[in-house]
Amino acid sequence: MSGLPKCPQCGSEFAYEDGAMYVCPECAHEWVKDAAPDVDDARVVRDANGNVLQDGDTVTVIKDLKVKGSSSVIKVGAKVKIIRLVEGDHDIDCKVDGIGAMQLKSEFVKKA
Repeated sequence: MSGLPKCPQCGSEFAYEDGAMYVCPECAHEWVKDAAPDVDDARVVRDANGNVLQDGDTVTVIKDLKVKGSSSVIKVGAKVKIIRLVEGDHDIDCKVDGIGAMQLKSEFVKKA
């Protein structure tokens, strides 16, 4: 191991030194060698396209999703407003019109 830190932006292991900076070749993020990593940025939730999701965002469903324990289906293109990010496998907590309160996986939505 080279002892170089992972990229704080994308988590790439291929960061390299460039003078007083570290550079990530995958996302082109640059940061100062002496900068301490932010603890708040440790958990980043991304949608199916790689966009960072935040509380209060509006997302669109990209795949028909069966609702467990029901015969209902959330159709492709359904807009979900005011999401809330939570810990766990299903990392989006929201209300879907016509269905009610749901938890969704971020890999099945895209930022609107």
